[in-house]
Amino acid sequence: MVPRMSRAEPCSVNEALVLLTFQTDVRVMMQGCSMVKIRSSRWQKSRNLRLLDDGLTVWCESTKSSRKAKAQQTFAVTEVECVREGCQSEALRQLSGSVPEGQCFTVVFRGARKSLDLLCPCEDEARHWVRGLRFILVYSLTLYTWIRRYLKRADQNQDGKMSYDEVKRLLQMINIDLSEQYARSLFKRCDRSGDGRLDHVEIEEFCRELLRRPELDAVFRHYSSNGCVLATAELRDFLGDQGEDASLNHAQSLILTYELNDWAQKNQFMTQNGFTMYMLSRENDVVNPDHARVYQDMSYPLAHYFISSSHNTYLTKDQVTSASSTEPYIRALNQGCRCVELDCWDGDKGEPVIYHGHTLTSKVPFKEVIETIAQYAFKVSPYPLILSLENHCSVEQQAVMAKHLRTILGNKLLTKPLSAQPPKDLPSPEVSSGRLAIKPKKHFLDHHSIFFYVCICPSQVCSKLSPELSELVVYCRSVPFRGFENASEKPPNEMSSFSENEAHRLIKDSGKLFVRHNSRQLSRIYPSGQRLQSSNYDPQEMWNAGCQMVALNFQTPGEQMDLNQGRFLHNGRCGYILKPGFLCSPTSDFNPENTGGGPGHIPTQLTIRIISAQQLPKINTEKASSIVDPQVWVEIHGVAIDNARNKTQRIDNNGFNPRWDCTLSFQLQVPELALVRFVVEDHDHTAKNDFVGQFTLPFMSLRTGYRHVHLLKADGSSLSPSTLFIHVKVTLKGVPIKTVWY
Repeated sequence: MVPRMSRAEPCSVNEALVLLTFQTDVRVMMQGCSMVKIRSSRWQKSRNLRLLDDGLTVWCESTKSSRKAKAQQTFAVTEVECVREGCQSEALRQLSGSVPEGQCFTVVFRGARKSLDLLCPCEDEARHWVRGLRFILVYSLTLYTWIRRYLKRADQNQDGKMSYDEVKRLLQMINIDLSEQYARSLFKRCDRSGDGRLDHVEIEEFCRELLRRPELDAVFRHYSSNGCVLATAELRDFLGDQGEDASLNHAQSLILTYELNDWAQKNQFMTQNGFTMYMLSRENDVVNPDHARVYQDMSYPLAHYFISSSHNTYLTKDQVTSASSTEPYIRALNQGCRCVELDCWDGDKGEPVIYHGHTLTSKVPFKEVIETIAQYAFKVSPYPLILSLENHCSVEQQAVMAKHLRTILGNKLLTKPLSAQPPKDLPSPEVSSGRLAIKPKKHFLDHHSIFFYVCICPSQVCSKLSPELSELVVYCRSVPFRGFENASEKPPNEMSSFSENEAHRLIKDSGKLFVRHNSRQLSRIYPSGQRLQSSNYDPQEMWNAGCQMVALNFQTPGEQMDLNQGRFLHNGRCGYILKPGFLCSPTSDFNPENTGGGPGHIPTQLTIRIISAQQLPKINTEKASSIVDPQVWVEIHGVAIDNARNKTQRIDNNGFNPRWDCTLSFQLQVPELALVRFVVEDHDHTAKNDFVGQFTLPFMSLRTGYRHVHLLKADGSSLSPSTLFIHVKVTLKGVPIKTVWY
């Protein structure tokens, strides 16, 4: 019989802060530094930057003494998307050579907030800030730093102790509405000194009580013979029911990784705290961890893959008045996008520019865009990048475009076929080193070819194609669509572009033929010209027909981009997803408009129990007393017969730890194409529900068992530590599936 023992406590708030303070880079940041904020060669201002004591907020103020210039500004590190070293922004690139690159860095924020370009007094200072910000970015996602942030704000007189009123303020901040009786009872229980104020130790005890997870404890007790610890064999049984590696070695490795109690770890037991840490870890995520790497066969022709594609990539917002910039290319490429669009027009002094023609959008030099693409093209994915050039330029400036492409991209640019023989199919994303021996070794990565395809779409402004630009067209020759007749005789390097309306019509009228066409030819779908606000269409219908390049406005968040992010979530986020076999055969009988099963499709039952949520954010931040009333939608996006959505009941006044225990079931006919989307909303009786968070993933990457869903914001960034706790069951022909889907 295993003796009962005290629970091992996770890292305390103070320990977390100590970890930050003793980290050298963060300590330097807390001392502060005078830097230069740069917007252009003409606009450069001195600013004092300092990391505040909470370890999560940066204070930025003017160094001038006038009252007007004393304006101060802060930003939370949790708002930062990434930190770039050197001259890697438009403003800093323009100053390249005139400022020391090693002293510069850029803070890139999520959403619409402008990036912050900074010049430090020395390289050491810049390194400290870059490394420190990145360190905090990783560390700030933990639950205890999230609580720490609110503790400091709730402590109104900043004396390090909290009265009952301040505790009530904390509860409102973290989105929980406890009953007065329970809140006072919990406060009194934790106030061991009896002075009516909680010190830092008592505050932590109060928070730990709030963070208790009875639903997780119930799972733990179900597998624990004594209700205190899990023996290795008991943990192995749990892993088996989860559909995971149920070996003793795996169970032991999890104990070594997640168990904090030395006694338990030494004796190969897992306590409730260790179990909670494991269940909240990425290792227990709802997404199959094997799909975080490239696991699909990349040796098929390009036409056999869905290819992550962007429309009007240069725009920051709408397509009428917004700015054109190189920044959206960086963001798209960092998301694994493999087809970017460049609308090219004649510019001043013989240099072509990129913008949305005949509108008020600003212009960005073609050369700068190509330089940016060359820098970021293969940081995330090694597979081919397609440059979709919409060409409105004169013959003279087309020659300039060709010169920049050759000069800047060098031998990364594919300028001739990979084989001397006429191809029967398009090349694959993965090309063997033997076939690319003419290219320098540095342009290979893990035996994947690294090169650009240039797809040039001549416009009605542009009737002639310069010979210099024409020579660069190899595998993606843009041609008008002329019907499905004689499909097998069409050269595989011909591709067509379709507006969303044209594609809808072809899918509805000739769905089976469109699927066969897309088994061999590349198709690019683009949004209707009427979408002036850069809104998006539903990409799922296009994927159902096997269309490879379903181009969306990446700058516009919403359901459509959620689906795109979910579609390309797996296969290492490399931007290429192998299509199901029935979309790759030139004789396929698959009709996306009429799918009631058929060869290869076995009806699959998906059952999801929405158990609880954790630390949902407050939506109405202007009203302190406002608490969310969360409800959860589960949506299936696939072929028409599979499309479905269902919801839980709402939970009133609890965004901190709402509990539903609601079971939702779905029947899937074509699971290979289905996406599963979890959406959390704040219920409203009088208006449209407010969006709280979402997560979308392919059904084939969904893991069975008890899982946590790590929610995302509207822009696709992390909403950590907000999660859903669910149980997933998949039944095939009446038999439960415990193994992971591949």
